[in-house]
Amino acid sequence: MTEVDENRAAPEFLTVRELAELLRIKERKVYELAASGEVPVSRVTGKLLFPERDIRAWIAGGSSGGPAGPAVRRPDIFLGSHDPLLDWAIRQSRCGLATRFDGSLDGLSRFAAAEGVASGLHIRDAASGEWNLPRVAAACADQNAVLVAWARRRKGLVVRPEDKGRIGSIADLVGRTVVPRPPETGTQAMLEDLLAAECLDPADLSFCESAPTEDDAVRAVAQGGAEIAFGLESGARLFGLHFVPVVEERFDLLVDRAAWFEPPLQRLLAFCGTDSFRAHAAATPGYDISELGTVRWNA
Repeated sequence: MTEVDENRAAPEFLTVRELAELLRIKERKVYELAASGEVPVSRVTGKLLFPERDIRAWIAGGSSGGPAGPAVRRPDIFLGSHDPLLDWAIRQSRCGLATRFDGSLDGLSRFAAAEGVASGLHIRDAASGEWNLPRVAAACADQNAVLVAWARRRKGLVVRPEDKGRIGSIADLVGRTVVPRPPETGTQAMLEDLLAAECLDPADLSFCESAPTEDDAVRAVAQGGAEIAFGLESGARLFGLHFVPVVEERFDLLVDRAAWFEPPLQRLLAFCGTDSFRAHAAATPGYDISELGTVRWNA
């Protein structure tokens, strides 16, 4: 091993070779440690990179999963918000992951409690306008986790064809029957923020029974159970309804680093690189997956 220049700043990340030299082990062993989640690791553009600060803490503390302590075996469950494209990919890839789509806020809380390997999120910070990062950084600072991009989605008002031209903004919801989402969802939180921005009281709207998923909310409008849903363009087009765009939201995936290298998530990620997935995404209105896989935050 070459002598280290003490005046040179330590690298933020170590390569496989550099970590092997530091630990005095073979590079093959480094890959095994990364796959098992025994060392803090991040994968960017197909490369394994090891946060130098976390590696030093791992060595000093003798832990098995980074500075947060020993790795916890999480159940193979995908938590968080329901995204139709993600739901389809999980099923189509036959990756073996179960799903519990009970909303972004529910998923974030359950992920922090190690109740799943990943969580889909679209939580907008009203103060900064930033998506997901503020809440994830606050809730998961001690987690062995990474936040990666999934898609940008167009969200807005889904209305009946006969109401085209009559409903064109959030202000037009007054006096209308709207499909709510559960309070743990990012969609409901965002709708309430938009109402507040227009100085509207939710009591001015008539809410029907809440819908557990994005598709259920749009279906309620299509079947005549409500006049409006705050939902995705993809759902509106699928059911032949009119869509009024309001916001482009960011949908990200909060993933446990150790689980990232396990077969279920690896099968899902491999499927997302196929022509079948890309064709399906391209045919889904209102989706932009150009940033898929981009690391947005590292614990």
